[in-house]
Amino acid sequence: MPYLRKWVGLAMAIVITTAGLALGQETAAAAATPAAPPAAAANAGDTAWLLVSTALVLLMTPGLAFFYGGLVRRKSILSVLMQCFMAMCLITLQWVLFGYSLAFGPDVHGLIGNLDWAGLAGVGLEPHGVYAPTAPHQAFMMFQMMFAIITPALIIGAFAERMRFLPFCVFTVLWSTLVYDPVCHWVWADKGILGTFGGMGALDFAGGTVVHINAGIAALVCALVLGRRLGYPHKISPPHSLPFAVLGAGLLWFGWFGFNAGSALAAGGLATSAFVATHVASAAAGLAWALMDVLFNQRATVLGVISGAVAGLVAITPASGFVTPMGAIGIGLGAGALCYLAVTFLKTRLGYDDALDAFGVHGIGGLWGALATGLWATKAVNAAGADGLFYGNPGQLWIQVKAVGITVVYALIVTVVLLKLVDVVLGLRANEHDERVGLDLSEHREVGYTLID
Repeated sequence: MPYLRKWVGLAMAIVITTAGLALGQETAAAAATPAAPPAAAANAGDTAWLLVSTALVLLMTPGLAFFYGGLVRRKSILSVLMQCFMAMCLITLQWVLFGYSLAFGPDVHGLIGNLDWAGLAGVGLEPHGVYAPTAPHQAFMMFQMMFAIITPALIIGAFAERMRFLPFCVFTVLWSTLVYDPVCHWVWADKGILGTFGGMGALDFAGGTVVHINAGIAALVCALVLGRRLGYPHKISPPHSLPFAVLGAGLLWFGWFGFNAGSALAAGGLATSAFVATHVASAAAGLAWALMDVLFNQRATVLGVISGAVAGLVAITPASGFVTPMGAIGIGLGAGALCYLAVTFLKTRLGYDDALDAFGVHGIGGLWGALATGLWATKAVNAAGADGLFYGNPGQLWIQVKAVGITVVYALIVTVVLLKLVDVVLGLRANEHDERVGLDLSEHREVGYTLID
């Protein structure tokens, strides 16, 4: 098996290097051809806002690393940090080489992009007519890259402390290519089958379906396929560092303004509206979770309020560019209550080990947010959107239901297949000895803390 791991790693390196060289040659040849004049000039303010938003969304993945890292046991914190940072490295290259082209490239029957933009061929500094028409195409590409990075990183919360590192890397690249990129195309790309650019009209302003439902369903599948951690639930120690988790939640909240308000793709009123909705929904959800804690456990907890705040951020994501502040409060309150029930009662009743509640927060929060968009959306906020049920259009809620159902089924089936495939070839789960020692030592030969007796 050690030889197999080395050969697989070498093969991946050769494939990536070869593809990079070939695409580099293609890009160089394209660069030698005089570029066509830009269709429109980029707006400096819009470009600046998109670049700042891109940096904010990138910060969310290290924020997620601290949020998740604080919640695991001390012996596994580095493995979580490593997985999050490696996702940043792997998906960056995947996105440049072919991921962006699959997700946003010229459409193939509404299902996927072709490879015309592989290696960023044709993705230049002039605006694109459909994607961010007032900012450089490469700025839009980079902004979307950060979504592609954090989505598979969210899944880590479900299998924390028990998936080996090399299988994690292979699974992450495969899942991003075969699950994230197609669903992204369906919802956000020109002529995608689910979205508002020629599709069925499902509303997803910043990633409720593309990011959170997609990752949340994959997280549940991972928890079920890998099985419970040793000793779960009675011998699992509590979070080793709540201060780390609070820091991570704060970074997520901060970065989420780029996630949602940045999705307006321009500095203006719509970005402002999404900014307001994002903040108030998170506050409402944090409060709702704390109240549920008091109702069922007689005390509010730090872990509860930060979990609630993140649940609110998740739920408002698809709706942030379509709802009023009062609608955002309703979505946030619902997210806090529903995600609390999922984490506290549903997981316990069904017995699956979603280690850091990736499904309970992102899956359930994403499902609620996508459906709630069909309730509270209003053209008074965004004329390019649609009215929801509460504004006289019940049909939009049905569209949201269909889009959610299609995404859930697709993500579930493909994730199961990919996990089984990687398990057969590499073996997903750490052995019992390595799991008891902790993945920091067994996978990386490092420790997060030095203890002196």
